[in-house]
Amino acid sequence: MPDLSLPSSIFAIALVFARTGAIMMLMPGIGEVGVPTRIRLGLALTVALIIGGIVGNQMPSMPAQPYLFAGLIIQEVLIGLFFGALARLMMSALVVAGQVAGMQTGLAFAQTFDPTQGQQGAILASFLNLTAVTLIFATGLHHLFLTGIVGTYSIIPAGSIPVIGDVAQMGTQVVTQSFRVGLQMAAPLIAFGLVFYLALGVLSRLMPQVQIFFVAMPLNVFAGLAIFAIAMGSILNVWFRHIETYVQGVN
Repeated sequence: MPDLSLPSSIFAIALVFARTGAIMMLMPGIGEVGVPTRIRLGLALTVALIIGGIVGNQMPSMPAQPYLFAGLIIQEVLIGLFFGALARLMMSALVVAGQVAGMQTGLAFAQTFDPTQGQQGAILASFLNLTAVTLIFATGLHHLFLTGIVGTYSIIPAGSIPVIGDVAQMGTQVVTQSFRVGLQMAAPLIAFGLVFYLALGVLSRLMPQVQIFFVAMPLNVFAGLAIFAIAMGSILNVWFRHIETYVQGVN
């Protein structure tokens, strides 16, 4: 029978808050740089109180020594950062797709501030990131992220030490899948770039006296942006299905 005393309940909520707060600090949509820290903190505390009523009986008993208590808190924070980083790595597929699309359209050096990354990024990558964050809230995907926090306790129970090999394998798989999905998203632009630059190479051999690459640059930008706009729905659908599959797997 679980201990329902006040100290044990506070201890359980503290453990849940440590993992929940760390996850929500990096969670796509909620953990963006533009979201005020107080709002994220308040939301994390509210979610921790709700989740505590669900997984509270799975928490380990409160240790008598303070250093053991601190060790459990640090361990839960690290586990939360791990799952939050996995979710954040899903957003890197958008960066890969945007960078590749920028190179194929001649806009690789067009930089702008990306609020989702907190730094300068390719303009197409920033556009994809902002659109993806909007899509997360518009489709209700953030609800799956929140319920996925509960699912993390079935993957790595509270108080247990995760196997380093399994953690490394999971992280490697997410990085590999994100890079693969990024290339799949940019596939229309990659195909366009291959055909376009192959044609320019042939023309430059036929007319070596003309700076064909300089002359064709406006056409490259226009055609690339047109293809990007046409394929925009399919590009985001590939990413959305990828991240939805991951979140459902955690749930």
